[in-house]
Amino acid sequence: MSSQVRGPEIGVMLNGMSNALVKSSSSSGSGGSGLVPAACSLVIPGVGQLINGETDKAIGVFVVAAATGAAFLGGLPLIGGVLGLVHLATHVYAVGDAYIQGRKK
Repeated sequence: MSSQVRGPEIGVMLNGMSNALVKSSSSSGSGGSGLVPAACSLVIPGVGQLINGETDKAIGVFVVAAATGAAFLGGLPLIGGVLGLVHLATHVYAVGDAYIQGRKK
């Protein structure tokens, strides 16, 4: 008997993995604390949105933060400063949005 994973089993495994970070709704009806998604977005912008189940927003926030952060590191003095402020604003937005959306769920 072979121990390799084949065909439909891979799809089921990947589908289960993609939903691993999505917060499930609780039966008590109270909102979550929002602290976990906010803390995750503080470390890596966009991860809090991913935890809240907002994949498209998570990708957008991460791409903007990564692009502005990379441009800040390699930028000229004036352009680098402006891009640094944009990166900071994106990071603050990611943390705040993750917290607010986590409280709503």
